[in-house]
Amino acid sequence: MSILLEKIQELRQREEKIRAMGGSKAIQKQHESNKLTARERLELFFDKDTFRELDMFVQHRCTHFNMPKTEIPGDGVIIGYGTVDGRPVFAFAQDFTARAGTLGEMHSKKICKVMDLALKAGTPLVGFNDSGGARIQEGVDALFGYGEIFFRNSAASGVIPQITAIMGPTAGGAVYSPAMTDWVFMVNKSSYMFITGPDVIKAVTGEEITQEELGGAMTHNSRSGVAQFMGENDAHTIEMMKRLLGYFPANNMEDPPIVDLGDDAGRIDPALNTIIPDNPRLSYDMKDVIRSIVDKGDFMEPHEYYAQNMVVCFARMNGRTVGIIANQPKMMAGCLDVNASDKATRFIRFCDAFNIPLITIVDVPGYLPGKDQEWSGIIRHGAKLLWCYSEATVPKITLITRKAYGGAYIAMCSRHLGADFVFSWPSAEIAVMGAEGAANIIHRKEITEAQDPKAKREEKIVEYQKLFSNPYIAAARGYVDAVIVPEETRPQIISALEMIINKRETRPPKKHGNIPL
Repeated sequence: MSILLEKIQELRQREEKIRAMGGSKAIQKQHESNKLTARERLELFFDKDTFRELDMFVQHRCTHFNMPKTEIPGDGVIIGYGTVDGRPVFAFAQDFTARAGTLGEMHSKKICKVMDLALKAGTPLVGFNDSGGARIQEGVDALFGYGEIFFRNSAASGVIPQITAIMGPTAGGAVYSPAMTDWVFMVNKSSYMFITGPDVIKAVTGEEITQEELGGAMTHNSRSGVAQFMGENDAHTIEMMKRLLGYFPANNMEDPPIVDLGDDAGRIDPALNTIIPDNPRLSYDMKDVIRSIVDKGDFMEPHEYYAQNMVVCFARMNGRTVGIIANQPKMMAGCLDVNASDKATRFIRFCDAFNIPLITIVDVPGYLPGKDQEWSGIIRHGAKLLWCYSEATVPKITLITRKAYGGAYIAMCSRHLGADFVFSWPSAEIAVMGAEGAANIIHRKEITEAQDPKAKREEKIVEYQKLFSNPYIAAARGYVDAVIVPEETRPQIISALEMIINKRETRPPKKHGNIPL
């Protein structure tokens, strides 16, 4: 055998050893926890035989606590690149079978390398987190590693899409990198995120709480809003991630891919003509409106379980990716509150960064009243919504289906915040407030002094409704471009979208604004 063939054989043996990760027992334990290994996750995520691994032979260089004798295959993380549905993507996957995927100096340098490459290439970056946290034996070098990653998360934000999958424990400083990425996926019952775990909380505060309650997938999808998606297992979560990537461009200098789903752009839906209840106090499901107007009724919804009075989703219209923001009358009458404002704001900023047109569907009676909202800063949080709609320069199309009252009307991408096209259904009510409240204020004295105050109040409510509870005054001022028949909503929006798709709009030069965070 030639020397070269011997060296190739040695290479194969070294590769085989590293691909064995933490060994058969550690892999078995991972599977018993209903978790795939890091390599299995990458294999599922990338198109068959396209993944190319980098830095396979990297080793830690810690000299303390008997670490020189400790082998950690790949230093606990696998990095590389490949294609997903034929499009290039960079990724890293922490290997829990190798020293619990703990992060040390070289582990972090591998992650930083793939982050730098993704940014240079203008290609999405995906991370699979499954780690015991900082490698304590490496001390400040581990903290250095986290800081380097955070810095790159910030630099890449708004330039390339960043997606994180939490597929095991993520605690302490490790949680901040996922929170700095665009989208966070979690796996139900097998992934956790928290700054301090249940044991620390019990020791400090005496409070007893389980891992699942404190930082499980449903907790972060429904209560904290830290995560936007939840899968039932690793494989399901990976399929969701691949689907989400299909809506995005590779970077901020490109447009999203056009995907023809075979739906007629001129399709109408007569069911929309009867979807608004006659009784203004009754609700309907805004998702039915969305299904009716998007291609094949198909959309993907981040934050499905969080701030459900607001719906945000990605869909396609005539093959083009759009971001939809809509009030949900089924939940809290579609009122704006602190969480709904934050949810919409973050979504708007992502769409604007990656050239995704915004479709806003409005049915909002106002801001949620109450001291809890005021003390939680609804003024500041609500201002974010105004800010981000105003800041966005992508095409912005607004549809008003029913109520659009007061400051909430302005906040939901009104003409005054830069909407390019504003449509309304004949059922729209664009006013400072609802007829009942307005009548009580305007005609208070007249109602109080009437022989039959109740009848007089009803009379004034009807009078106000006829005058103001319609879209025509706003249309007369040019604030609404067209009052349309509901069944024609899809072709009307698509026509406007095609006309404005090449929109060019700039803002005054500045380093950045001071968003009311």
